[in-house]
Amino acid sequence: MTSFDDRKDAFEKKHAHDQETAFKITARRNKLLGLWVAEHLGLAGEAAEKYAKDVVAADFEEAGDEDVIRKVLGDLKGKADVSEHRVRNKLVELSEEARKQITG
Repeated sequence: MTSFDDRKDAFEKKHAHDQETAFKITARRNKLLGLWVAEHLGLAGEAAEKYAKDVVAADFEEAGDEDVIRKVLGDLKGKADVSEHRVRNKLVELSEEARKQITG
């Protein structure tokens, strides 16, 4: 029975690790998106970093990416000509970049 318990514990630890890694990748991706949007808004330095943190925080409003997309599109509206399609494509692109940064 110990072998089964050991396997169960190992599976639970791996699952927890995978969940934590996925969370870190999403947070990094959202930060990178925030920095990208900040450029379009004419923000730099500390202002860009603060904006990126706000984008990361926006992801806690609801499950999925819609809350982040809604935030950045609302912020870009009237200030920069960036389409929803372009934002969604950038999210996909930045997901891969974030994965590389987190997992090495």
